[in-house]
Amino acid sequence: MSRKIKGAVFVSLDGVIQAPGGPAEDITGGFSEGGWVFKVGDEGLDETLGPLFSGDFSLLLGRRTYDIFAAYWRYVGDADGGMGELFTRIDKFVLTRGDRPLEWENSHRLDGIDGFATLKETDGPDLLIQGSSTLYPALLADGLIDELTVMTFPVVLGQGKRLFGDGTPAAMLEVTDHRVTDKGTVITTYRPNGPLPPYPEDAPGQSTSKREAERQRKMAEGSW
Repeated sequence: MSRKIKGAVFVSLDGVIQAPGGPAEDITGGFSEGGWVFKVGDEGLDETLGPLFSGDFSLLLGRRTYDIFAAYWRYVGDADGGMGELFTRIDKFVLTRGDRPLEWENSHRLDGIDGFATLKETDGPDLLIQGSSTLYPALLADGLIDELTVMTFPVVLGQGKRLFGDGTPAAMLEVTDHRVTDKGTVITTYRPNGPLPPYPEDAPGQSTSKREAERQRKMAEGSW
């Protein structure tokens, strides 16, 4: 029986997932709103986060998220409800093309997307993605994501790394669970639901006016 790959992500209303946990977590690109999840605050997330980290799982991480986690969770010990000890004990699979060592205990290297597919077919607990925005386009394109829980906060950040970046394929998602906390965070769980269908034949057709033809010409040449 193959493992499932599940994602769980904090995201702003405008799609930003960068540095939710702390001011200096990830300042690349001049991002200045680090720690925004704690700025907003929402105890209503506990109902989702508790079960997420209570069962058997392994972590699936991009290299930068791994570096963030290894520099923090490895050193907190019993603090933060024992999460540091938990994250140290479990297996961590890291997509990295460099040769820098993975020094955190129970860390394992994945060299490319083929490694995800192979890992998914092995015996073991499900694989949970944390952060790691660079993983989603390739995993979605190869049909490797089984479940995605998106916690969308009522905040606009205006800049930062997005959940679905370049290379994300057009695809349908099916909602399997949905709730809204008292503070307005929308928690939605999705699973893949096939490719985006073609434009319906009975949908409104394109205008045939000369003005529309001219607009189409300008779009094609890049002057619109």
